[in-house]
Amino acid sequence: MHDHKSGRKAADTVQDVILLGNPNVGKSVIFSLLTGKYAIVSNYPGTTIEVAYGTILGSKPKTRIIDTPGVNNLIPMSEDEKVTRDILLSSPAKAVIQVADAKNLKRALLISVQLAEMRVPFVLVLNLWDEALDRRISIDTAKLSELLGVPVITTIATQKWGTDKIFHAIDGAKPGLNTMLYEKSVEESLLAIENELHGDFLISRRSIALMLLSGDVSLKEWLSKNASKDGIKSIEDVVDNASRRFSQNLGYLINKQRLAFVDGILAQVYREEPGFFSKFQYAVARITMHPFWGLLFLALVMYVMYIFVGKFGAGTAVDFLQNTFFGEWINPVLVKFCRSFMPERISDFFVGQYGLFTMAFTYALAIILPIVFSFFVFFGVLEDTGYLPRLTVVSNKIFKVIGLNGKAILPMVLGLGCGSMATLTTRILETKRERIIVTVLLAVGVPCSAQLGVIFALLSAIPIKFFLVWFGMIFFILLLSGILASRIIPGESADFIMELPPVRIPQMWNIVLKTVSRMRWYLKEAVPLFILGTVLLFFMDSLGILRLIEYAAKPVITGLLGLPGRTTEAFIVGFLRRDYGAAGLKSIWEGGLMTPDQLVTSLVTITLFVPCVAHFFITIKERGWRSASLIFMVSLIAAIAGGLLTRMVLLLL
Repeated sequence: MHDHKSGRKAADTVQDVILLGNPNVGKSVIFSLLTGKYAIVSNYPGTTIEVAYGTILGSKPKTRIIDTPGVNNLIPMSEDEKVTRDILLSSPAKAVIQVADAKNLKRALLISVQLAEMRVPFVLVLNLWDEALDRRISIDTAKLSELLGVPVITTIATQKWGTDKIFHAIDGAKPGLNTMLYEKSVEESLLAIENELHGDFLISRRSIALMLLSGDVSLKEWLSKNASKDGIKSIEDVVDNASRRFSQNLGYLINKQRLAFVDGILAQVYREEPGFFSKFQYAVARITMHPFWGLLFLALVMYVMYIFVGKFGAGTAVDFLQNTFFGEWINPVLVKFCRSFMPERISDFFVGQYGLFTMAFTYALAIILPIVFSFFVFFGVLEDTGYLPRLTVVSNKIFKVIGLNGKAILPMVLGLGCGSMATLTTRILETKRERIIVTVLLAVGVPCSAQLGVIFALLSAIPIKFFLVWFGMIFFILLLSGILASRIIPGESADFIMELPPVRIPQMWNIVLKTVSRMRWYLKEAVPLFILGTVLLFFMDSLGILRLIEYAAKPVITGLLGLPGRTTEAFIVGFLRRDYGAAGLKSIWEGGLMTPDQLVTSLVTITLFVPCVAHFFITIKERGWRSASLIFMVSLIAAIAGGLLTRMVLLLL
């Protein structure tokens, strides 16, 4: 048995509890239960990845808990996994609570083995126990605890069942049994690397050596502080020599041996007797990834989203809030009050054409809020069912055409929620080339949820042929942009490897938590931009700047695209918030100032139009000023070209 000294600091006075696990296993629910939902969310130092911090209820002395990003491996392949690994590397842990999906034990045990190699004290929490029982899965938790050498408990976090045991298990956490042995030449290389590492570390030298041997370049900066120059050179020589001995990539080989070790544990503790529901889940899983039926299933998903987000969110809910709640109950009272007690220019600032109440709050709360809410609910359902990763398999062949793989669909789908967040998630893609291509596609033609909802609402009011023209044009421009980008941008594409979680029934509590969290983000980040945009429009109108811009843009807007002059306003505010611009087009359409042909032309143009200011600044942060400026110009050219092409197609039709 290997039980290498961990090197954990003896003088630690403040210790954390680290919450860790695969994505979508209920970590956030457990975090809320342990902390009473009081949490501080902030970016991990040096990154844009958010990490939640809280205090465990009733802990004496007070114990901080850190909710880390979901991971599938502790040898980082993405920014999320690097942050989680760095927390283990730098935070003195009283205990690590590893949360696992009881239905997918193999995926969890891969992390358990790595935690055991790190020699950190941990507890394994098998969550979603009810779903495992429904699928007739039985796990010998006592035997599993014996094999791992750590406490193993079962929970149903959404029902608060078994979660009280976590509080007690924290004190019983201990380093796992490190019985994992690799082949002789790998073990010799590990020992050689360990001998070059000097000092006290929070995780074992063996685990650090395994990361280095696997080719983990993200440890380069850390290594420069914890090994001498000669030591670093020796480590590089050991890694190079080991790589030459094997025909396969060393990281792949090490992971393969870990999975074989995990299979040995599973054979002793895991049994599954497929019932009707399990067979149904397997059937659904197969259908969603089938080359033909998978595409039909995707079309069905998009249609349901159109009904729920476009018809209900952007139609029924918006109509009530805009026309009844604000139109009949709130705004008339505010207009009457302001006109009665304020000078005309001041009252215009609050209730005029570009008024704070009549425009900013009405647009933000009556038009955009219900659309964003309905999209986030729908997206949460897709996330919780395990469908999104399967979408990567279906889309892999399509994305190969533009030099990407199926993983690119994840930031693209997230872009339907928010382009800024989606640009950040391009970090899951392995190569810089792929990240740049997807950033271009997100900027050019992926509308955010609020903008998409307004577009759906407008298109639902005219014959379906106009929807087909809009969709076909956006798809064509996106495909063309992707093909051109893949030809111009140098580099290679990564191999497609994706971990697939099981298909499951979505848990209402999970969806509620995610939706509430995302709505808080909307209210905190987006609404202030609506206010800023309205104030900017008010002063631009007052100073005559809007009329100057309309005059300057007239050859393009009214001449080339054949649109009313007022649409210029919508495009201007579209840079502040793309959904705000779409809402401006909705106002022009409802005022009877556009024909259906002009409406579709304007919708294609604003969908392809430049990213909003928040999205633009995130692009600068991720890709640099030069790349962000080029992407801005590309999207502007694509918008004008797409609008002109749409006008020509509609004239032909």
